[in-house]
Order: sequence, then structure tokens, then C-alpha cells
Amino acid sequence: MVKPKPTKKETRQEIADQIEAFLKSKGEIQQADMGESGLVDGKYNTSHIGFGEPRQERTPLNHVVAEMQKRKTGSNTQAPAIKRRKKVIVYDDFGDPIRWYWEES
Repeated sequence: MVKPKPTKKETRQEIADQIEAFLKSKGEIQQADMGESGLVDGKYNTSHIGFGEPRQERTPLNHVVAEMQKRKTGSNTQAPAIKRRKKVIVYDDFGDPIRWYWEES
């Protein structure tokens, strides 16, 4: 059986209980200025941003894009005519089917 997920009310109550237990055990809450907890030595922590490596050169693919555009527009602007085939049934004098064949149209 799957355990039901706690509701928001239950989660809030659990957090409030944990804070109350911390304060009762002589814990002290320190106030921090807005954004201060994200600073390392008074500066923003940029180690996780990913700009530490030098910029890499990219491989130019202009010729590939040009070839794709050429194929997309194509030298033949019209699509080839689709030959449709139609199934034709041959009936006898009494209206019963004898055979069938494909007719190009």
C-alpha cells in the first residue's frame, strides 16, 4: 500500500514543531540580511555558474546549412505527379464479379 503524501498543512505543522523543539533546546535563530546566505566571502558564489572554462571554438557548419536549404527549396519546384491506381472490377452478364485489375489514371 502506498503511503499518502503529507498535506501542506501537515508539512507546515511539522516544520513549526521542529522550530519549537530547536528553540526549547536552547537553540538560537540568527537574522540574516536578504541575499546574504547566497554570498561566499561577501561575493556571489560563481563556482556553480559554469563560466570557469574558456570559450570553446565552434565548428562552422555554414556549408551544411546551405546544402539543406538548397535541398529544401530544390531545383524542381513542383512535386512529381502522383500516379493513382484504381481497382476496376469486371462483372459478368449476371452482375457477379469475375476478376479485377488495376487501371492507371
